[in-house]
Parts: sequence; C-alpha cells; structure tokens
Amino acid sequence: MNEQHMNAAAYLDVKGKSVDACLDRLLPDKAAFPPSLHEAMRYCLFAGGKRIRPALAFAAAEAVGGNPDLLVEEACALELIHTFTLIHDDLPSMDNDDFRRGMPSTHKVFGEAMAILAGDALQTEAFTILACGYSRGVHTAERIVEVIKILAEASGSRGIVGGQVVDLESEGKMIDQARLEYIHSHKTGSLIAASVLMGGILGGASPDDIQSLRRYGEAIGHAFQIADDILDVEGSQEQLGKSTGSDQKKGKATYPNIIGMDEARKKMMECYESAIDAIRSFDRRADHLRDLALYIIRRQN
Repeated sequence: MNEQHMNAAAYLDVKGKSVDACLDRLLPDKAAFPPSLHEAMRYCLFAGGKRIRPALAFAAAEAVGGNPDLLVEEACALELIHTFTLIHDDLPSMDNDDFRRGMPSTHKVFGEAMAILAGDALQTEAFTILACGYSRGVHTAERIVEVIKILAEASGSRGIVGGQVVDLESEGKMIDQARLEYIHSHKTGSLIAASVLMGGILGGASPDDIQSLRRYGEAIGHAFQIADDILDVEGSQEQLGKSTGSDQKKGKATYPNIIGMDEARKKMMECYESAIDAIRSFDRRADHLRDLALYIIRRQN
C-alpha cells in the first residue's frame, strides 16, 4: 500500500511496526543485568500501544517535506517518555489503576518500587537516544539540541509533571474551566504537541511551519484528552484495556464532569477544527496529520 494513500489505522500499523522493531533493538534485552529492571521496562512498552505520538512525529516531518525514515529513533524516544508516564500514572499513589492495555499494570506485576524505577529508566533512555542523533550523522547538532529541549520541557514541571500535580490536587474539587484546560494541555497535550514539533524540526520545517505545527499539536492534544474523558464514561474495559468510570469514582476533573457530555463533545470538535485550520496552508503532504486528527477524535480506545 502506498503510504500517500493509507488511512490513519493503516499508517499507525506500518509506522508502529517500524517503531517497535527499533525499540527492541535500542533497549537492553530483558535478560541483561539487572534482568528484573529490563523486563519491567519492556513489559509496558511492548504491551500493544498504538504509537500515536511517533506517528504524529512522522506525519509532521512528511508535512514539511522531510523523510520520516530518518527520525525513527527520535520517534522511539517519544514512546519511551509516553510509557514512563503511563507506568507512573497507574501507581497507587497516583491514579491507582490495576490494568493498562488489557494487562495488569506494571506495578501489579513487578511491584511498586520496580515500576517507579522502570519508569525512571525509560525516561532517561529517551534522552540518551536523542543525544545520539547527531553522532549518527543524521541530524544537525542544532536540531538535536532543540528537540531535546522540547521533549524535556514537555516532560517536566512545565509539562506532564506539572499537569499531573494539578490533576492530583484537583481531585474531588469543583474547579473552573481554565484550571481544567491547564491539566489537559500539560498532562496529555504537552507530549502530543512536542511530538508534532519534534517531527517538524527534524524534517526541516521553516519558522512559519513550526508555528502552524505548534497550533495543530496543541489543539489535537487537547482534543485527545477530551476524547479520553468521554471514553472513560462511555467505553468498556474490553475496548479500552483499562478500568472505565474511574474518573468519576475518583472525582477527577474532566470535561464531562465539569461541563457535561454534550459540551465536552462540542469542545472536542472545536479543538479538532482548530487543528485542521492550523495546517490549512499545507499541501497534500500533510494529509496524514489530517487523518490522524480525525482518528484521534473517533477512536474507541
């Protein structure tokens, strides 16, 4: 199948297989010492994720005329960060979820301490991979430094960690929409936006392209989390591979809980339309970004 004519599901399948093969090559074998750690690192990483964030990076590179095959390792770094956040998010001290992707959560299999350490190791491994991009002779030092900065900011107190803190502090409380948007845009949206930006930068995007991709990434990241909120209410455990209805039980700040389901759907569509509008000036090379945006708001898991 010609990649120019793949739908989003086929694109995710093809790109996901290339990412999985690269991840398997880059990470220590599960038998490498200490095996308990490396087995735990691989457990959640290879539990069947859709690899949406790497796919967004590939699609952004294509949209600006870059070659996505040249950033497979950098796309793997995104998935390592994503998996680290999932492992830590499931911990008893965080969201306390027993299942992830249809399997027992990492801490349920390996224990809480090993899950924390596995997440820590995946996070640092991501930056090791990024730092090797220049030594491989594939990307310029300037671009590598820029994507390291983007991913570090997206992962830290100004991104995922900050969003998680405000999410935890907001449990069981009535919060306003501005605080809710902060949680969404940082806990989930920051890594999705970073994925798009990293792909664009490594693909050779112009400053104007970067601004358009930034707007796209922020909007579709927001839409992604609203879709997650809706699925937590309407989806099944079989579809999602994790417990449903947990947001309401824990008093989580979500769009359905704050503004109702109808308004949540409306807000999600507004974000989707903003994402599409942000890349309106791009040609057909951005079609995979457009397809992925639609996939994100229509997905069932």
